[in-house]
Amino acid sequence: MITEIGIVAGEIWHYLDEHGEVLFSRLMAGIERPKELALMSLGWLAREGHVIVRQEGQDFQVVLRR
Repeated sequence: MITEIGIVAGEIWHYLDEHGEVLFSRLMAGIERPKELALMSLGWLAREGHVIVRQEGQDFQVVLRR
């Protein structure tokens, strides 16, 4: 499972690098992965300091930390 989380974390990183700041719902549509796996991967990236996640109404804004 840790390998899958790492792979999806890489996909998220590349998506954000290409598209910039996006809502989590748009990110989910862009990477087409299960929500639970995407959340684990996003948490990994946030814990490592690679992304910033902010609440935006009912959704979350996600951006790469530069």
